Amino acid sequence: MTGARVAVIGGGIAGLSAAWALTAAGCRVVVYEAGAEWGGKILSGSFAGLDGIDAGADAFLARVPEAQALAVELGLGDQLVAPATGSALVVRAGRLHPIPDGLVLGVPAGLTGLARSRLISWPGKIRALADLVLPRTVDHGDSLGGLIRRRFGDEVAGYLVDPLVGSINAGDADDLSLVAATPQIAAVVATSRSVLLGLRRSSRAAPSGPVFLTPIGGMGVLVDRLVSRLVDAGADLNAGVAVDRLIEREGGWTLAPQDVHVDAVVIACPANATSALVRDHSTAAADLLGSIAYAGVVMITASVPSEELAGVGACSGYLVPKPEQGHVTAVSFASRKWPHWSNPGHDVLRISLGHSANPAPMALADDQLSALALGEVGGHLGLGRPLRADDVRITRWPNAFPQYRPHHPDLVDRIDHLVSGSLPLVVLAGAPYRGIGLPACIRDGQRAARLLMKQLTDRPE
Repeated sequence: MTGARVAVIGGGIAGLSAAWALTAAGCRVVVYEAGAEWGGKILSGSFAGLDGIDAGADAFLARVPEAQALAVELGLGDQLVAPATGSALVVRAGRLHPIPDGLVLGVPAGLTGLARSRLISWPGKIRALADLVLPRTVDHGDSLGGLIRRRFGDEVAGYLVDPLVGSINAGDADDLSLVAATPQIAAVVATSRSVLLGLRRSSRAAPSGPVFLTPIGGMGVLVDRLVSRLVDAGADLNAGVAVDRLIEREGGWTLAPQDVHVDAVVIACPANATSALVRDHSTAAADLLGSIAYAGVVMITASVPSEELAGVGACSGYLVPKPEQGHVTAVSFASRKWPHWSNPGHDVLRISLGHSANPAPMALADDQLSALALGEVGGHLGLGRPLRADDVRITRWPNAFPQYRPHHPDLVDRIDHLVSGSLPLVVLAGAPYRGIGLPACIRDGQRAARLLMKQLTDRPE
């Protein structure tokens, strides 16, 4: 319905993507963001004399098309770069071991890399071979960790899958939905007796090219360009303005306290904020939204003398499995991964702390966090002392990662059903529902826009 007035509540990448699609469809769009900044968990800034250093997400998956397609549409295609190195390490028993070749999200898709690896013990390797002879797993309980432990054993689950997928989600693989967190793995489990052989077949059909891409000026460039284009297209953008209530009125919705009337609404907020907005109209939907747990993390960016990393070689960073963890979960050698972050004689590191079962770092003071992180990293690198840093930046991301517990897709279906039945012309979008990565959030914002346009077109005049 061209000319409809649509409100988007939430100025993260999902909300901005929905606004962009709705504007392109001819809607009059108004966007409200309660925070002072656009982009949600995307944040770039100056650090250690360098510009465009990300404090949140530093790249997007290239093989999931929505983020790259949006960047190209916004004129950023020629500014996208791939990592200079993709190899990474895992800590075990005080040593750094290369991640084996031939993995898909930490799950073996071949035998050679696993056999050669010193990360997994020989009993662990032999146990992993059981996947080749076990019958198909029909009832996996939608637990990623449970499925991997059943098929490949505890070592593969604890030292490969959980460090990778758990780190991405700031969670625990045993308590993550197989279907929601790793749909690629779930699809293979549904169609193949052996997960390893099924992944090997699907990997052969995967497109070649870089796995990750980022704008050379930082991920914030994507947000800045999208906001600029929305303004140019006539969208009304309002940062630092919260919407407290939705009031159904005259075949549409009035937003309070703004007293702005619109035909339809996209809510692209965290689940708790969305719960508050829908509660007047569906307590059941609000309660389900409120049941979605979140995890917070701390990101420490550090500039260190390059000689501090003399022993690690040309790799992108390392992961710390839970059996080896203090508070640090992952370390990115960011300026080796992204050469445009290089500063002669210095390396930039990104150190992640905390996850769903360890919220303690969020409560620590800055000096405590810095000392803790540099001490743990120095131990991982075998320095026998804390890592030396010339500059440190601490960014806290409270309640940043929605936790996709087992059967999360069923929960989302129930929420969508309740919202569509109780809040006409209101659609939910964003990270709490169908994927936390940048491409997934962009895709969900676009999906919400398409669904709302169809509803506006189909409604009786």
